[in-house]
Amino acid sequence: MVSEKMKTFMSGNSAIRAMFEEGKKMAKIYGPENVYDFSLGNPSVEPPKEVNEAAIKILQQTAPNALHGYPNNSGFEDVRLFLAQRSNRLHGTDYNERNYVITTGAAAALNIALKVILDPGDEVIVFAPYFGEYNNYVRNYDGVVVPILSDTSTFQPDIASFEQKITDKTKAVIINTPNNPTGVVYSEETLKAIADILNKKSAKTGRPIYIISDEPYRELVYDGIKVPFVPDYYNNTFIAYSYSKSLSLPGERIGYVCVNSAADGFDDIVSCLNVANRICGFVNAPTLWQKVIPYCADLKVDISVYEQNRKDLYNMLTELGYECVKPQGAFYMFPKTLIADDKEFCNAAKEFRLLIVPGSSFGCPGFTRISYCVSHDTVINSYDSFKALKEKFSK
Repeated sequence: MVSEKMKTFMSGNSAIRAMFEEGKKMAKIYGPENVYDFSLGNPSVEPPKEVNEAAIKILQQTAPNALHGYPNNSGFEDVRLFLAQRSNRLHGTDYNERNYVITTGAAAALNIALKVILDPGDEVIVFAPYFGEYNNYVRNYDGVVVPILSDTSTFQPDIASFEQKITDKTKAVIINTPNNPTGVVYSEETLKAIADILNKKSAKTGRPIYIISDEPYRELVYDGIKVPFVPDYYNNTFIAYSYSKSLSLPGERIGYVCVNSAADGFDDIVSCLNVANRICGFVNAPTLWQKVIPYCADLKVDISVYEQNRKDLYNMLTELGYECVKPQGAFYMFPKTLIADDKEFCNAAKEFRLLIVPGSSFGCPGFTRISYCVSHDTVINSYDSFKALKEKFSK
């Protein structure tokens, strides 16, 4: 028999993946060109050519034992030092290799950070809409997720509600900017307000509250938007990062967690992250892709494809009468559904071969996530389906 905890996880299984699987079935029936699958955030842009070149070079020039053996659980020291020096150059930090643990993507970074800081019953605040897997990550370490609905006119966090929701059990706040599913970038004013409240609350309770900043979309921004660097505003910060989106490498599972040097308990945290990486079953990040990082960390994918999709999809939806906050980054759009029941709305969309994900999967009912990391033809050709969906509910 499976565990009761696992039964709970299964009952909340990913609606995103379920919709994606349904899309594959529909593609076999109607042909993939006639199914408009906006369900999964799977990058459609190829990695820069230098990524494959670096991997080949490393394989050809590195002795097998040096490449394929176990490294330190935190990752190769020279790669971590590279990351620290890069941060020092870009953000004016004073980091070294101890600030970094290289992980199997941002998911592992989030998991080991939560493993290190959470005791049973500790609360983790998230701003809805938020990536639904946060629920599972927090519950896995017997923490409690406390969602706070953002201002749905801007999708910036509701600061007043945030201040009210902090308790003596609050241990962490997860933020995600640029945000999945809205594409919104949290402003400098927002981060300052969050930091001020956390500093006051931590001083009052005598217990640090950590920000875990989930940043896989940091490089995917438009219109010259700048993504604020969270440690500039708050000392007790972890950064969870992944190259899944910035280099289009989701299947390679490579990223890192970075701990700000000024974080309370820094020495214990970095030691525990090393151990957590092992006991959570990751052991170490894939060694080949660790070695690729110094060759490719400053590269970016060509986001002009996403930018064109964003422009055309936003114009198309708003022209048809859908209400939507224009995304500033990532590759998601989060329009209002035309009826209150977002699950019913997304089920109805399948009549027109549209695969979109209910906002309730992100803690924000009444909306739907549209992932536009698809071909431009998919965006353009979906017009009639979005129009038919609008007409169905206008009647």
